[in-house]
Amino acid sequence: MRSGRRLAVLASRVRFEEKQIMAALERRGATFVHLDPRALVVADGVSRTDFVLNREVGHYRALYAASALESAGATVLNTAAATHVSGDKWLTTSALMAAGLPTPRTALAMTPEAAVDALDQIGYPAVVKPLVGSWGRLVTALPDRATATAVLEHVAALPSPQQHVVYVQELVEKADRDIRVLVVGGEALGATYRRGDEWRTNVARGAVSTRCDLTDVHTKLAVAAAEAVGAEIAGVDLLEDADGHLTVLEVNDRVEFRGFQDAHEIDVADAIASYVLGRAGA
Repeated sequence: MRSGRRLAVLASRVRFEEKQIMAALERRGATFVHLDPRALVVADGVSRTDFVLNREVGHYRALYAASALESAGATVLNTAAATHVSGDKWLTTSALMAAGLPTPRTALAMTPEAAVDALDQIGYPAVVKPLVGSWGRLVTALPDRATATAVLEHVAALPSPQQHVVYVQELVEKADRDIRVLVVGGEALGATYRRGDEWRTNVARGAVSTRCDLTDVHTKLAVAAAEAVGAEIAGVDLLEDADGHLTVLEVNDRVEFRGFQDAHEIDVADAIASYVLGRAGA
């Protein structure tokens, strides 16, 4: 690192990905500290680090830690703004639509009752998703209006007012897979198919990653989607319908890449370490 520059990796849980990134930084001779956000206090307006790679697994800790560190003068990758947008499904959809990118038909209802009307407009089958969440948790398929009404009655009983704002989306009829493209610094590293035994093809839910030949269309959509949410490092999820048309489903700003790594010979951690050190002025 350039003299005086202080680098940190922000993470409360050091998983496979964080271990790989830290090892890649060490191989490149970088000096860095592991910063645990659970013990982080930014109170005096002065950051103890100059450049922070945000790998915090929890959305709200990642968001507020990034915001606090930025306010104290640190550069955070990805930025608090990127984490804010990509960590919220509606804000992500809004950013994708504003950029003119194809995305499944989506509506945001301010109440569970209004969500029933929104679903009538979108049509069935559909899906209801929490605004903030990952790994496919609490994402529910809605085959018909009766199921939707029952699910939304449970949503109305949830304690948080935020949970009563309902994100609904068409359920794209697709093959038993989706496509994950990894983007680092505006370049697509590669792509994988993710296949599972159920309609949610999250690796965390048991889906298996296999290599996908990266096409120009994949690259263009993924890079544009990452740029739309402001993420320099991202995992972009694409859906392919029965006719081969692609839509952008979501953008992950603190992307997990173990499945991708298993399917490729690409060293994702080293690519991230190289980009981080370049951005940090190494």
